[in-house]
Amino acid sequence: MSETMRAWRIHGYGEPNDVLQLEEVPLPEPGPGEVRVRAEGIALNLNDLERINGGNMAFRPEFPYSPGMETMGTVDAVGPGAEAMLGLRVAASTKMAHGGFAEYAIAAAAASFPVPDDIPFPDAAAIMFPFHLAWLGLFDRADLQAGETVLVHAAAGGSGSAAVQLAADAGARVIATVGSEAKKQLCLDLGADVVVDYNVEDFAATVMEATGQRGVDVVFDNVGAAVMPASMNCLAYNGRYLMMGFASDKSVLDEPFLVPRRLATGNFKLCGVLLAYAPPDMIPMMKAAIGANFVSSELGAHLHADIIERLRAGRIHAVVGDVVGFDDLPAAMTAMADRRTTGRVVVRV
Repeated sequence: MSETMRAWRIHGYGEPNDVLQLEEVPLPEPGPGEVRVRAEGIALNLNDLERINGGNMAFRPEFPYSPGMETMGTVDAVGPGAEAMLGLRVAASTKMAHGGFAEYAIAAAAASFPVPDDIPFPDAAAIMFPFHLAWLGLFDRADLQAGETVLVHAAAGGSGSAAVQLAADAGARVIATVGSEAKKQLCLDLGADVVVDYNVEDFAATVMEATGQRGVDVVFDNVGAAVMPASMNCLAYNGRYLMMGFASDKSVLDEPFLVPRRLATGNFKLCGVLLAYAPPDMIPMMKAAIGANFVSSELGAHLHADIIERLRAGRIHAVVGDVVGFDDLPAAMTAMADRRTTGRVVVRV
C-alpha cells in the first residue's frame, strides 16, 4: 500500500477556491482508541467552512491542515483498544473535527459507527451527522412525543431535513421554515405539515395561527440569532427550545446574548445540544477539563442503531442534494457557503 495519500489542505485562511490545495501527504497513523478510515465518501458540513475561512471555532488547528469533520469508508488500521473495528464500514466524526478532506482520515473509535453494506453510497455517507444531531436534540434533549408540534428551522438543510423526518416518523406535527419557494415541496415530501418561506412570510404569525395561538412544543433551531426572538415567542407553556446551531451569526457564540427576563416570562426550557462523543470512562475527565458534557459512545451506538432501523424500513432517508468528485471539493464548499445547496453534499472519493 502507498505510504502517501491525497488531501485538500490549507496553509492560511481564505475562501475555499483560493486556499484549499490538493497535496500528496503521508498517511496518518491511528493512536490509542483511534481508527483510520479509507474514505468512500465525505459529507460536507457548514462547520467545515470555519476551518477554511478562519471563522468562529472552538479549536484552531496548526497550519497546514486538512478541514473536514466527517468521513465514511472502511477502517483499514486501528490503534490499541480499537482492534474490533478493523475492516468495518463506518461513518465517523474526524479527530478534533478536521482531517476529513482526504483519502484517509483519523477518527476516535467512540465516534465511529458501523454502516451496513445494504445502505448504498451516497446515502451511507450522508446519514451520520444530521441524523445523529437531530435525534439527540429531538429525543434525548427535548423528549419529543407523538401528537406534539415542532418548529424546524432551515428544514431543507442537512440536520433540518433529518429533524423533519424523525419528528414526523415519531408522530409529531411539523412546521418547517425554508429560504425559498423551491424548497417547500421537498419539506412537504419529507413529512412536514406546514412549510413557511421566511423570506416572504412571517413565520411566527403562521406558527401561532397554525397552533390556535398556543405555540409549538419544540423549536429545533440551527439558525440562531436571526430567528431566536420570534421563535421564543412561538413556544407553548413548558415548551423546549433546542439550540442546535448558529448559522446566521456565530459571533454571538462566546458573547453575552440571552436576556434572562425573556426566559423567565416564557416558561419554557432552553436545551443546549452538542454532538461530541466520548467513551464513558473519558467523560468525567472531559467534564473536569473544560466543563462540557460529552455524549457517551453507548448512547451514540443506541441512537445510530435506531436510525439504521428507520432507514432500512424506509421510514426516513438521506437527503442528498449533490454528489461531486474529489477534485471538485473546493467548488462544492463554495456552493455551500453561498447557500446554493439543498440537503447534503457528498464527495465521492
